[in-house]
Amino acid sequence: MEITITRGGDRPGAEQAGAGNGYVHGYGAREAERLTTQADVLAPLVHGDREGVGGPITGRVLEAGCGTGAQTGHLLAVPGARVDAVDLSAPSLARARARHAEATAAGRVRWHRADVTELPFPDASFDHVFGCFVLEHLAEPARALTEWLRVLRPGGGLTVVEGDHGSTLLHPDSAAARAVIAAQARAQERAGGNAFIGRRLAPLLRGAGFREVGVEPRTVCADRARPDLRSGFVLGTFVPVFEAARPAVLAEGRPAADEWERGMADLRRTADGEGTFHYTFFRATARAPR
Repeated sequence: MEITITRGGDRPGAEQAGAGNGYVHGYGAREAERLTTQADVLAPLVHGDREGVGGPITGRVLEAGCGTGAQTGHLLAVPGARVDAVDLSAPSLARARARHAEATAAGRVRWHRADVTELPFPDASFDHVFGCFVLEHLAEPARALTEWLRVLRPGGGLTVVEGDHGSTLLHPDSAAARAVIAAQARAQERAGGNAFIGRRLAPLLRGAGFREVGVEPRTVCADRARPDLRSGFVLGTFVPVFEAARPAVLAEGRPAADEWERGMADLRRTADGEGTFHYTFFRATARAPR
């Protein structure tokens, strides 16, 4: 099955536009591995409660911003789910299709290269829209949500999950580590994204026209009692985000390279001994007007 190239995805420089749309993590093999680790370690947080306001994430589902397909497998685990997965990056879609070759061949998932703010589907096409860690990378998240509402059937459900760097709590606390976190957030902002978007989900959804909006904070607490979260989230997900941002941050000149390295070492230290690391994600559910 070929990947469909549709509205927004076939314009010159489309993939580069996607890369500049706040996605500062890169598109290589290491990022693909990080996304897989992230999806699996956070699956209980993102997918453990499959009953959203609009009902279970089943029927015809739009995955907006599927990337390498790391979340797609969790969506396909729901009986009866048929997924249309959209992303602007051709290399990411190729990885996703290879990852889910069996489901692709069975017709349970279709891949579309398109802009999530300019979807190639008619009105009221989907029973549920799912977007995970997508809005934080968009210059116009409100425009994306308006478009996602357009393609939802009346009464259809929406599930959106985003983080918020402002929720980070560290022990031992470290000014250098906080400087690293702030610098990565600035790099994401320069690229058109927002690392603090979690706190804005409720007003964004209501402003786009969704009904029955609900937002739940879901906190990762990694300490010596949860070694899987230390390895999978702190060292396997969070730290690599900052490692990928290093060139963009050092080009800005603050923090300086030596302070950056101190901050990175202090972030890793939270996953050792009596260190603790806390980060809150926000899982929003809503419904299209009936």
